Amino acid sequence: MSIQILSDVEFGMDLPEFQPDTTLDATSKFANIVGYSGGGRFEDHEQARAQGLPGALMPGIMSMGYLSRVIHEWAPTGTIKHIDTVFRAPVLADQNHAIAAVVTDIDEDTGEVIIDLSIKNEKDETRVFGTATVTIPK
Repeated sequence: MSIQILSDVEFGMDLPEFQPDTTLDATSKFANIVGYSGGGRFEDHEQARAQGLPGALMPGIMSMGYLSRVIHEWAPTGTIKHIDTVFRAPVLADQNHAIAAVVTDIDEDTGEVIIDLSIKNEKDETRVFGTATVTIPK
């Protein structure tokens, strides 16, 4: 369901789950575009392991971009005012992850909606979690 106005939002509403593209190809291209490439931690599992990482990573700002995408697809008329995230553990390239989100507060006066967000791996381990404040037209 696409949210257009604040009255469409319900407390406890789950946003549609989303599976981000965490392939090595995607993380490598993204890292190159934002100027993070060259060190290997986003482009090559072996180079990342040589740096003490468990494998190639998805850049943190790529994770935040996917979180924003989930919100904008759910509420295309909304404006994200703020996203606060905690990177609890690495989001590894070439592993399946799922993004989940739920509405945890609605302020009818300001039109602000608070959404809890998470990125979990295929073992259901939370890798990233956070909160977004979104303004939705009344």
